Amino acid sequence: MWLSNSSVGRKVVMSVTGLALILFLTFHMAMNLVALVSAKGYNMICEFLGANWYALVACVGLAALFIIHIIYAFWLTMQNRKARGTERYAVTDKPKTVEWASQNMLVLGVIVILGLALHLVHFWSKMQLVEILHETGAEVSVLAMAEATNGVMHIQNTFSSWINVVLYLVWLSAIWFHLTHGFWSAMQTLGWNNQTWINRWKCISNIYSTVIVLGFAAVVVVFFLKSLCCGGAC
Repeated sequence: MWLSNSSVGRKVVMSVTGLALILFLTFHMAMNLVALVSAKGYNMICEFLGANWYALVACVGLAALFIIHIIYAFWLTMQNRKARGTERYAVTDKPKTVEWASQNMLVLGVIVILGLALHLVHFWSKMQLVEILHETGAEVSVLAMAEATNGVMHIQNTFSSWINVVLYLVWLSAIWFHLTHGFWSAMQTLGWNNQTWINRWKCISNIYSTVIVLGFAAVVVVFFLKSLCCGGAC
């Protein structure tokens, strides 16, 4: 099959799944910003996106996109290294035209994966997973069920710790580098590869990635500052 047997096909899969994940990040960032404005409104969204069939279908689809993206990323990286062979050791100086992010996409990707695992532990495992377990008949405490849709409480608990704040900011930094290169690179793969449009997409990707990451970071920093000034109660 062309999408898996050719290098171009694999890059197309990477690009399409990557752009789909960027759309999800946009939605997730916008959703998180609601927590800065209205705790009640944010918790209503969390309840809406609980163990409902549409949320579960979306969750499975999102997981599939992420897994495919990771597999193809490692696949392409190994393919490129194999193709270069020992030549990759011949030159130590990187061309100035080559972005730092493009040379470290695999490392950035690993940091993104580790950050995602931390995020799932802090939020998904205490929210949607609890509801799923309850729906399947598993024994879940009354307190856990009551807190499953209280997203603001979980944000407060998570970002009252400076360690978590640092870890999340490092994670968001890796996401920013990953997005700034991945966004325009995906558009190039999908055909927007003339010099004029590539420069435009690079500018758009920098701005768009910055907006997304700053949106997430704002929630982290604001809730941390709240925990410092009033113990998270304000």
